[in-house]
Amino acid sequence: MLKQRLITAIILAPLALWGLFGLEGFAFALFTGAVICVAAWEWARLSGLPRPGHYLYPLGIGLALWGAWGQPHLLQQMLWAGVFFWVFALTLVMTYPKTVSWWRCPARRAIMGIFVLIPAWSGFVLLRDTGSFWLLYVLLIAWVADIFAYFAGRAFGKHKLAPAVSPGKSWEGVAGGLVGTTLLSLGASFYLDLSPANSLTLLLITLVITGVSVVGDLTESLVKREAGMKDSSNLLPGHGGFMDRIDSLTSAVPVFAFCLLYIAGGSL
Repeated sequence: MLKQRLITAIILAPLALWGLFGLEGFAFALFTGAVICVAAWEWARLSGLPRPGHYLYPLGIGLALWGAWGQPHLLQQMLWAGVFFWVFALTLVMTYPKTVSWWRCPARRAIMGIFVLIPAWSGFVLLRDTGSFWLLYVLLIAWVADIFAYFAGRAFGKHKLAPAVSPGKSWEGVAGGLVGTTLLSLGASFYLDLSPANSLTLLLITLVITGVSVVGDLTESLVKREAGMKDSSNLLPGHGGFMDRIDSLTSAVPVFAFCLLYIAGGSL
C-alpha cells in the first residue's frame, strides 16, 4: 500500500502542480474542469444513481462548466450558491444521524454534488485569475490543517468531533489544525508585509476556511458511509479516488474565493 501511495504521488504531484500553476485562462479552466468531471463520475456512483447516470451526471456537470466559462458574473453567483450550500451541509452533518433519511436519498445526494463540484471549479478559476499566490494559499490552508489535525488528534484526541460520521476525527485535531493555519496566516502576513488590520482579516478568513475544510471532509465521509464505500473510487492507487484527494478543497476553495472577493475586496 505504501509503495502504491508513493508511486501515485510521484506521478500525480508534478502533474497537479503543472496544471494548477503552469496553466492559465482557458487551459487552466479545462484542466480543473476535467478533474471536476472525474470527481462527478465518482459522486454519481456514491449517490447511488443507476449506471447510465454514472456517465450522464459528469456530462451534465461538464456542460454546466462549459456554459459558465468566460462569464465572471455567473462564476461569482456560483460562489454564493457554494457558501449557502456549505452552511446547509454543516447543519446536516452536525445533526446526523437525525438527518439520515436525507443522506440516504440518491436524488438528494446527486443534487448535493452539483453544489459541491460546480462552485469549487468556479472558485479555482476566479482565484487563478488573481495570480498564483492566493490559489497556493488556500491549498496550503487545507494541507496544513490536515497535517496538524492528524498529529494533534493522534497525540491528544479524546473528544470526538462527529462520532457518527467520522470516528477518527476529534476536537483536539481541529484545534491542532487551527494552530497550524494560524501560523500559516502569520507567515503569509509577514511575507506580504500586510498592515495589522489586513493581517487580522487574513487570520479570521484563514480560521473560517480551516473550519469549512473540515465540513467538506465530513460531508464526503457521510456520502461514502451512506453509499457503503470506503473510497470514492480506485482511480488513484493507494489514495482512493479524486474526491478523496479534493474533499476538503471543494468547500475551502469556493468559500475562500468568496471571502477574498466580497470581504477583502479582491486582495489584501
